Amino acid sequence: MRTQLQKTDDGRVYEDGVMKLRDGRELAWRWWGDPDATPILRIQGTPSSRNQYNPNPNVQREVGARYLMADRPGYGGSTRKPGRGIADIADDYAELLDFHGLDRVPATGTSGGGPHVLALAARHPDRVSAISVVVGGTPLEPDEIKQLVGVNARGYALADEGWQPLYEFLVQVRERLLSNEGMQGVLDDAPPPDRAIMADPVWQKMSRENIAETLKQGAEGWADESYAMHGEWDFDPADVKTSVKWWHGDDDKNAPVSAARRVVAQLSDVDLHVWHDEGHFVSLTHEREILDELLARSTSKR
Repeated sequence: MRTQLQKTDDGRVYEDGVMKLRDGRELAWRWWGDPDATPILRIQGTPSSRNQYNPNPNVQREVGARYLMADRPGYGGSTRKPGRGIADIADDYAELLDFHGLDRVPATGTSGGGPHVLALAARHPDRVSAISVVVGGTPLEPDEIKQLVGVNARGYALADEGWQPLYEFLVQVRERLLSNEGMQGVLDDAPPPDRAIMADPVWQKMSRENIAETLKQGAEGWADESYAMHGEWDFDPADVKTSVKWWHGDDDKNAPVSAARRVVAQLSDVDLHVWHDEGHFVSLTHEREILDELLARSTSKR
């Protein structure tokens, strides 16, 4: 199903639709941006939906990028897939590219989207020309768990006990996120750079709308995804042969940079860039730099 181009109140152009996957599940997708701009597969974080955008609408326009985004299973308008992994969702993204007639595209994955874009490159190397991982989530060691913001530290510990304890906790967090407390309240112990971003009323509006769409089915999809990313992944990062740029902040309390370095060490063609005194939301403040670099590298690799 395809729809006509629509516009948000601040002039952003988008197009929504739903496609049927081979296994019968539905996948909700969205295009953000000018249809004549360069397509980029943009894989958002955890939990998030196809509705997430940068509060600054000028960056995407000026760079000339058009984002293709999709709700992963159990989020937004996409059918849940109990027991899902990370690698099998890479197959969903490959089908999404087929549906839109896209052969090979640059791709970016932020936070929980990081493992998913790596899995896509490992499983379908012919579909991505270059990838960027931004503050990518990775398996953690005990000392790194202690560095996390409180809600994430608790969730990570409960995932050690199994899916059900994790799910029951995320049900409670979902209620908080959907209340007036919002993301800025749930993450009130985040580093100062992140709290400054979350204090912006424009960011808060985007976050409220995005989380409402993301978690409208409940917390099951969120628990499925968090559990799939917990511990050892179901694909080998060493299988990624695509060019990777990894961006991270050294004050990230959602995804510690020390854990990111372990995954980076397994990649064969990677450049790690660490911003100093930056937190988890660096993708917002550095989006132009990230896009410019990705598009330049994608062109040079073709």
